[in-house]
Amino acid sequence: MSHNTFGHLFRVTTFGESHGPAIGCVVDGCPPLLPLTEADIQADLDRRRPGQSRFTTQRREPDAVKILSGVFVGDDGAQVTTGTPIGLLIENVDQRSKDYSDIAPKYRPGHADFTYDVKYGIRDYRGGGRSSARETAMRVAAGAIARKVLPGARVRGALVQMGPHRIDRARWDWDEVGKNPFFCPDAKAAAFFEEYLDGIRKAGSSVGAVIEIVAEGVPPGLGAPIYGKLDADIAAALMSINAVKGVEIGAGMGAAELTGEENADEMRPSNEGLPGFSSNNAGGVLGGISTGQPVVARFAVKPTSSILAPRRTVTRSGEAADIVTKGRHDPCVGIRAVPVGEAMVACVLADHVLRHRAQVGGFRSWPAGG
Repeated sequence: MSHNTFGHLFRVTTFGESHGPAIGCVVDGCPPLLPLTEADIQADLDRRRPGQSRFTTQRREPDAVKILSGVFVGDDGAQVTTGTPIGLLIENVDQRSKDYSDIAPKYRPGHADFTYDVKYGIRDYRGGGRSSARETAMRVAAGAIARKVLPGARVRGALVQMGPHRIDRARWDWDEVGKNPFFCPDAKAAAFFEEYLDGIRKAGSSVGAVIEIVAEGVPPGLGAPIYGKLDADIAAALMSINAVKGVEIGAGMGAAELTGEENADEMRPSNEGLPGFSSNNAGGVLGGISTGQPVVARFAVKPTSSILAPRRTVTRSGEAADIVTKGRHDPCVGIRAVPVGEAMVACVLADHVLRHRAQVGGFRSWPAGG
């Protein structure tokens, strides 16, 4: 199985399976002398790890990360990156492979079972193996390192829709994101989601969600026209997350409903070193290059395919069958996708920062800005 690496200069390679002994990753291309400890990474992992509320899978994984390489403690006692590959490892401690024994000969509808089997001739039915969202823990770990490469930038995510129910953007409050189990910026919507998802969960079903990622403090000039577009790389990174079926930048699909006058982000003179923008329908990217405005991306996560309702399927031998997926599953996998989306955007931005430096050196000043 190839294609386990993403990024160009800031490169991340993940390995491991859901029910294997461990999962891990190697981060290559991280600059030297950046302060980095396991605690720096653990803070982000703790936001993604399972079993923290009744609204996520009850698999009990501490997701305790170990740094295996790529750091050194200097004479001042501070641990910093060395510029060499950073090896990270998380041991799996709460696998229940027996939960999947009944479905071993059957393909789960909505899962990658059939496609993996038809491509490789073998599949790990224990939680999906390599296709499990368990792999995303290592993306979050890599994202914590990527944030170190982004001084001045802040990457945050929030759940803005669950099923057909959207938040009220007039009530958006970033401080609310850490106060509820949904990473929701609207306190009233979060209270509604609690009752709504309880009903979904008790029925043994699942529901999808939309996540919004906002990266503030992104310098202008990241990305390149045509095949190195910043927004294209962000879209590809978000699309690579398990269960993601749609990505949009800025106004996204909604731009099709606007006129040219409404969609164009008018510019005006500013004393802040960059032009002022009247709006941000472009999502902080024009012509594939960052404008200095917040980079805004949203992605849609489909309902968890593992549900208790019987579904029709076929076996590996082609026979008709019914299947019920037991075990521990998220009624809304989109909840824990929030820190994963943040991590992927952070990794893309870190990669583009290094690519920008390699091509043009530093960041140029806007001529009219000084």
